[in-house]
Amino acid sequence: MNNSLGKLFTITSFGESHGKCVGVIVDGCPAGLPLDVTDIQPALDRRRAGVGAASTSRREKDGVEILSGVAGGFTTGAPLCLLVRNEDVDDSAYEKIRSLLRPGHADYTARVKYGGFNDWRGGGRFSGRITAGFVMAGAVARKILNTLGIEIITHTVEIGGIKAKTVSYEVIKKKALKDPLACADAAASIKMAALIASVKEKGDTLGGIIEGIALNVPVGLGEPVFDNLDGALARALLAIPAVKGVEFGSGFEAARKKGSENNDPFSIKDGKIVTMTNNAGGILGGISNGMPLVVRVAVKPTASIALEQSTVDIKKMKETPIKVEGRHDVCIVPRAVPVVGAMMAVTLCDFAMRAGLVPRVLK
Repeated sequence: MNNSLGKLFTITSFGESHGKCVGVIVDGCPAGLPLDVTDIQPALDRRRAGVGAASTSRREKDGVEILSGVAGGFTTGAPLCLLVRNEDVDDSAYEKIRSLLRPGHADYTARVKYGGFNDWRGGGRFSGRITAGFVMAGAVARKILNTLGIEIITHTVEIGGIKAKTVSYEVIKKKALKDPLACADAAASIKMAALIASVKEKGDTLGGIIEGIALNVPVGLGEPVFDNLDGALARALLAIPAVKGVEFGSGFEAARKKGSENNDPFSIKDGKIVTMTNNAGGILGGISNGMPLVVRVAVKPTASIALEQSTVDIKKMKETPIKVEGRHDVCIVPRAVPVVGAMMAVTLCDFAMRAGLVPRVLK
């Protein structure tokens, strides 16, 4: 098992979907950082289930508890232990189908890997519920990055094939946080919501694409060749349940371009070297180049659907139909938006520390 990420800013995830709690240990946080629950709770609230058609009916308060690493309102340099309690838990729907392998879930692979001792309730360690811990760690990382002027913004750019139009970073910052689907394009958001409602009526689900942007990233973050910045970010982002693809800058579109179209010509602006375009997405040779870091993640449709599917009863070793009951998001994309930002923050914070940009004691 490996439930930890990072080298100097290290996070260790713990808890299960239907256990007593989920949380994270953050080790390496500098001493002297002002920190209390109000720095973390807003990010958790954005990740919580909403009231729209996209969201699950499971309602967790997700009130963050800081158990260690803070005294007098400041971090002490000791490990932070952050958690939220699981209170709205219902195992009944999972008990009914305990021996049935849910299509699209990790039931089969986890059962084989852990000899059947894995927590099967709600997916256990493989549930999106564990991302509450990611978000808490991300909130701490963001506070550290703020001391360097690094800003991270995330938004929904596509759901079910409906694409948002390209808008400025200022518009994203202004509108995405207020939109129920975290989309900065109001017209596209309305169409997405209508599609989600239609798909929900049919018992099906939807996926989409989330874009993350890091601004004011200094030149030089990344440790080639095996700890390159884009590789580390991809690893962190692919740890988010339901994420199936990651691309930077022009991404897969680069395969359809000529070099003359995809290269980013260099220029000088206000005495600094910049590029005139940003097809590289802010990373060259695995190292940040000072331009906005742009990454997009593909989120698969929620695997739990109400439609009948074919599966196997692993106890009887017999093929059988299955209909997955319970409380599930029709589209997980809006709730995953803050998770993407959190994992970007955690990774960038670790690399900033490795570059010597963050002191052990903040003053």
